[in-house]
Amino acid sequence: MAFWRSRVPTGNAAEVTGDEPRDESGTEHVRSWTVAEANGALPWVAEVVARAQEQWEAYRSHATTRARLVRQNGHGLVPADPAAIQSCIDELATEGIVLRDIGRGLIDFPAQAPSGRWYWLCWLAGEDAVAWWHWPEDGFGGRAPLSTPPK
Repeated sequence: MAFWRSRVPTGNAAEVTGDEPRDESGTEHVRSWTVAEANGALPWVAEVVARAQEQWEAYRSHATTRARLVRQNGHGLVPADPAAIQSCIDELATEGIVLRDIGRGLIDFPAQAPSGRWYWLCWLAGEDAVAWWHWPEDGFGGRAPLSTPPK
């Protein structure tokens, strides 16, 4: 088990106890990530994101095929099971990681500034490292480089 995975709950997101730290908005966080920990976790995170993206594409493709068939002849197929996608989201959530956008592979790691304020370390699939952050209320558009860290 990698060092960054050894400090967090091992169950699913439903097993979060309610004793986790909360930010100003009341959002519970399973843990706080450092930049080094987030970067160390990227091989695993990238693999989970890739699985989610594959499942999402298969689901969308199946849904498109189903819609086309329904329009053409009134016969539909059983929709693809989105449980595999949810499984990827849950796998990340047990570590406190949020998959914000499957298509882009947008990931947020909860982190805590020296002031105690919570913020998000932000990563997009394909980026070499976690190099951005943003306050929860600013979202992706408020991303700032880690060269200007939160205070």
